[in-house]
Amino acid sequence: MGYTLAQKIICKHLVKGDMVRGQEIAIRMDQTLTQDATGTMAYLQFEAMGIDRTKAELSVAYVDHNTLGSGFENADDHRYIQTVAKKHGIIFSRPGNGICHQLHLERFGIPGKTLIGSDSHTPTSGGICELGIGAGGLDVAAAMGGGAYYITMPKIIGINLVGTLKEFVSAKDIILKVLSMLGVKGGVGAIIEYKGEGIKQLSVPQRSTITNMGAELGATSSLFPSDEVTKQFMKAQNREKDWVEIKPDMDAEYDEEYTIDLSELVPLAACPHSPDNVKPVSELSDIKIDQVCIGSCTNSSMTDMLTVAAMLKGKTIHPDVSLSISPGSRQVYEMLSDCGALSDLISAGARILECACGPCIGMGFSPKSSGISLRTFNRNFLGRSGTADAKVYLVSPQTAAASAITGFITDPTACSKIPEVKMPEHFKINDNMFVLPASKEEAEQVVVEKGPNIKDIPVGKPLEDSIECPVLLKLGDNITTDHIMPAGSKILPYRSNVPKLSEYCFSVCDKTFPERAKKAGKGIIVASNNYGQGSSREHAALVPLYLGIKAVVTKSFARIHKANLINFGIVPLTFKNENDYDKIEMNDEIRIDNLIDSIKNGNEVILKTPTQNIPLVIDLTERQREILLCGGLLNYVKKG
Repeated sequence: MGYTLAQKIICKHLVKGDMVRGQEIAIRMDQTLTQDATGTMAYLQFEAMGIDRTKAELSVAYVDHNTLGSGFENADDHRYIQTVAKKHGIIFSRPGNGICHQLHLERFGIPGKTLIGSDSHTPTSGGICELGIGAGGLDVAAAMGGGAYYITMPKIIGINLVGTLKEFVSAKDIILKVLSMLGVKGGVGAIIEYKGEGIKQLSVPQRSTITNMGAELGATSSLFPSDEVTKQFMKAQNREKDWVEIKPDMDAEYDEEYTIDLSELVPLAACPHSPDNVKPVSELSDIKIDQVCIGSCTNSSMTDMLTVAAMLKGKTIHPDVSLSISPGSRQVYEMLSDCGALSDLISAGARILECACGPCIGMGFSPKSSGISLRTFNRNFLGRSGTADAKVYLVSPQTAAASAITGFITDPTACSKIPEVKMPEHFKINDNMFVLPASKEEAEQVVVEKGPNIKDIPVGKPLEDSIECPVLLKLGDNITTDHIMPAGSKILPYRSNVPKLSEYCFSVCDKTFPERAKKAGKGIIVASNNYGQGSSREHAALVPLYLGIKAVVTKSFARIHKANLINFGIVPLTFKNENDYDKIEMNDEIRIDNLIDSIKNGNEVILKTPTQNIPLVIDLTERQREILLCGGLLNYVKKG
């Protein structure tokens, strides 16, 4: 039997285990990336490991999340990241240079390599057949220290693309179609591979839109082959020497397969408040909008921006609509300026934001109260925009541009034909906003600067044999890391200050939670399916650890968040019988005994309430059991 794309890459990087679905494997990671919202913690953890210099082939620290300078906190974090990067052999991407995933695709990603990043959208690199995996910052720190990344061998889902896209139908509509088919849990425990004749018409930026939003499926990663399209992109970036052809074997077998006929696709929109709540745009035409945001790591490439500029040229956006444009990188920004497309956008009434994540994470440009916002982004979780009651729709750049003009959600296929937009044959190369690290000799003289907002990392304690505490919170399905630890311009500056950050924990669900947790001293959380979906932010585990959370009991977990809980010594437990979820109530006093022996030997545990006993499952690998017993990954690494 032949190999799929993922199997070929994993095989070459396999450090431990066998490529048998469901078994734990360890993969060597060639490259690492961080962004500033997760980077400070990752580098504090890396420093705590006592390693002088990154051992990865390439490590890059990007600044793209916390770029609003409303106080000293973000600037201090940036300075810390820049100095720690200089000292430890890490390339630093300065604020304003662009969004990490767009930049990495342009300047550093290599087909066949592995990449681990402290951001859930790291699989964007799958657009050039680099196996990108999102993880918590502690896992990234371990990879920089030379450690392998441990995962359960994923199943491989093949999606066969056939037919040809109609005009004004785009890659965004393809991934929205996949989300409508599989749902936000459909990719959990899987790597998704795209194949078929239909992929030939998709440029690398279009492919990366699809692999980027594989994160919304819960997928470990997503991949396209490295072919002539990939070669053309890398040649245009003056990186043709890094190209290598990678295709699946003719007799490769997939665990699941689906087919999408691109000729049947229509413009789609993900409706509030989930990326898989997908409807045809034509069914939403009576919805008046207040705001349109174009950009983010999903749709901010040169071709995306040129398409929007062509649609807006000579027109004016509707007077009731506010339109923002966020180019994905300074390369894109400069080229838009050089070719005149930037002028077309400005003339139409667009507000040009800096090359950063911005509105995607509620960092500015939040909608009005109860506002309707169309966004070319990847997530529309409740409150993520920075406005608690806003309604966010995820759409393609074509739908966004058409709607900005009319003031209503508009099917772009009704628009007049626009000039064909193609990827440039040559991109403008200027890497002067990347700061190279000091040499090994010079590094000894570099002083790492830490501002007063950067506090020590909470560290878990060795596991106790019993847990006796209240149920501090009971939650439903699809609780995201945005629910657990919100983003936004008011909160993100405290990502380096866990005590302050704890004041906002679960504030989207229950504003009383932080105070109740502090008063109780310890507790557990109970939730339903897919707990912890969304961002890789390890703060969604770090802050509950600080607030005394000992365990989380659910029907099922999202992959990255479960790993983060283990990394910080919080026990992830699942119901043996899902109906038992209904037998536990908030404020119940619970007890779990013999926890150490159960974790060592893989047994079930019994959660005791005042009225009944509920069996729970401990679904862990041997390594994860050892990490939990030590009280977290940092203690485990130090123990050796």
